[in-house]
Amino acid sequence: MNNLAAEGQALAGAIGDIAASGDSPDCDLLVCPPATILQTIAAQLADSAVAVGGQNCHAEPSGAYTGDVSAAMLADIGASYVILGHSERRHGLGETDAMIQAKVTAALGAGLIAIACIGETEAQRDAGQTLDVLSRQLDGSLPSAGQGALDGTNLVVAYEPVWAIGTGRTPTNEEIASAHDHIRACLQRLVGSGAEQIRLLYGGSMKPENAAAILAIDNVDGGLIGGASLKASDFCAIADATVG
Repeated sequence: MNNLAAEGQALAGAIGDIAASGDSPDCDLLVCPPATILQTIAAQLADSAVAVGGQNCHAEPSGAYTGDVSAAMLADIGASYVILGHSERRHGLGETDAMIQAKVTAALGAGLIAIACIGETEAQRDAGQTLDVLSRQLDGSLPSAGQGALDGTNLVVAYEPVWAIGTGRTPTNEEIASAHDHIRACLQRLVGSGAEQIRLLYGGSMKPENAAAILAIDNVDGGLIGGASLKASDFCAIADATVG
């Protein structure tokens, strides 16, 4: 919940300019602005190398859900992605795995690429439950096999250690590797052959100073960037650190 129209357009424009320059990073770039300026930013970046997504959607296609936005509405105004199950919604607003599964299903039905977020709290990590939590959240948050194929064309998974978001704390590279390897193995069980094409993003205090080391870890395919995305130079410095 950052930036009014003028600020958002300036930030998006700066990111778009960097992406269009000769020094543009060799990776896919996505920005997910607040719903109030999503249509404006989508139009602004329509002919650029930067994709646009929503920060959330409702599970229903329409109805008496005052204040909510459907997946179809996001697609209608230019979004191609949507973030679902972000830790701030899971732990701040009480969203359950079942609610997120319904939203992922709705997003796929509207032709959006779903970015499904999972991650453990500090208490769960301290109790040695990290991998069990990730398994449970993946099992509960993704549509079942009978609801359509999942692969890299419609699903991205983001690992967010809740205790690292906005705190400046970051798991060790070994801890990140363990989590991402486990997520990949879970996806192979849940999805099958399409699992290898699903991008796994790391989200949790990624910044220019640590991005290269994190992005070099096996099964880390990119980043879900929070605070560092509010400064174009930091956001693009992280993108520049992409390895492989």
